[in-house]
Amino acid sequence: MTIAVEMNELDKRIISLLQVDGRASNAKIAREVGVSEGTVRRRLRRLINDNVIHIIAVPNLEQMGYSTAALVGVQVEPGEVSNVADQVAKLEEAHYVAITLGAFDVFAWVGLESPEQLGSFLRQKVHPIPGVRRTETFVNDTIKERTYGLVL
Repeated sequence: MTIAVEMNELDKRIISLLQVDGRASNAKIAREVGVSEGTVRRRLRRLINDNVIHIIAVPNLEQMGYSTAALVGVQVEPGEVSNVADQVAKLEEAHYVAITLGAFDVFAWVGLESPEQLGSFLRQKVHPIPGVRRTETFVNDTIKERTYGLVL
């Protein structure tokens, strides 16, 4: 069971600023939100320690040479969802893996250098995983927005 951490408007404003610039200094954030740098430092430490946020680098797969990015939906045999998700998550081509509800049991965001490599990845690495029933692949045509911000 996950327990929601209590956040106020200041916490939400700090998070919003970090979503725009994850490298923003505490001093810059403090100026933007109108509090002391120490207050920002304490709030940020609490948000990180309480597992509310993680400060990470989000790669632009295209700029890294992965010209073929795809979302792969995986339908799984009953009772195998967690195992299949774990196995897909171990694949270096998978950059995001989630267990989901709906038509697909697992979704994986993958990046490869070419459509041919995507086909090989699916045939040689995903389909052989025990419990995989079928996959459906969604390839980007055009990316209209590349932000990771949430409206808080």
